[in-house]
Amino acid sequence: MSFVWPEFLWSLAALPLLILLYWWLLNRRKKVTLKFANLALVKQVAGKGPGWRRHVPPVLMLLALATLLVAASRPRAVVTLPLQQETIILAMDVSGSMRATDVQPNRMVAAQEAAKAFLKDLPSNVRVGVVSFAGTAAVVQPPTLNREDIVAAIDRFQLQRGTAIGSGIVLSLATIFPEAGIDLSQITGARNMPVGPGDKPPKEFTPVAPGSFSSAAIVLLTDGQRTTGPDPVDAAKMAADRGIKVYSVGIGTKEGETIGFEGWSMRVRLDEETLKNVANLTRAEYFYAGTADDLKKVYQSLSSRLVVEKKETEITALFAAGAALLVMLSAGLSVWWFGRVA
Repeated sequence: MSFVWPEFLWSLAALPLLILLYWWLLNRRKKVTLKFANLALVKQVAGKGPGWRRHVPPVLMLLALATLLVAASRPRAVVTLPLQQETIILAMDVSGSMRATDVQPNRMVAAQEAAKAFLKDLPSNVRVGVVSFAGTAAVVQPPTLNREDIVAAIDRFQLQRGTAIGSGIVLSLATIFPEAGIDLSQITGARNMPVGPGDKPPKEFTPVAPGSFSSAAIVLLTDGQRTTGPDPVDAAKMAADRGIKVYSVGIGTKEGETIGFEGWSMRVRLDEETLKNVANLTRAEYFYAGTADDLKKVYQSLSSRLVVEKKETEITALFAAGAALLVMLSAGLSVWWFGRVA
């Protein structure tokens, strides 16, 4: 636990003085009682004393005061909070290397099945969009709450040549911010790629802290390294400037392998360093999935991260509420036992 105003904690040093004051008042009361000539008569009139109960309300009040003094220091702690994610974009690689069978039955099918399982774990109020990328990128499903439409879009994937990871990130950003006027044709150099509504010119904006935009996130899945399009790291910087987290998932063989596609062969290797940089720049995380089971576990982990997060938060209100409860308990016991608030 940390404190915004730790200097207020020095006020706790006054509590021992209050304890001494309480002890002095009790002794003073005893001295006044001793002035009676007949102590036996006093005890007979007073009856059985309150005993330990007389100390409970003051102790509770003292604890309430201590809690309020801690609250005045504005404590902060790491707590688990629900995220207010409204939109998640699945940016998925559909390059020819996704037909490789090192992930059974092949990378593409494993990615499709894991993505569909991921959808089931998300809250129903989260909109999901799908962007596919190979040599170019395309929005195959605009953000929607209709899970059937999203599943249908994932099932329609067609493998193509090339791997434009940066294009997938930039197009995902344009899908999240359709009014930003991001000129995708110039940024990505891709053909037949949708631009923002009405092809609006880029708007000036003030960069925000990386990872600070809590209403949307991008989940990027790829099995290779960039062969065309913008640099993924540059695209990640665009996302970071807009506060968007890009969770990157690498699937396939780290060492690389040679696969055949449309009559020609190619060497594919997972560029983990770039994917880690993309995640780090945007204050997200990188995950590696070497098997279909690994990929499902990654998406399960992602679904939990996109629903709740651990965040350092000010908890002054909790301490203030605790102090109020202690005050009410102290007053309630005093009235119950002694018929007055004391």
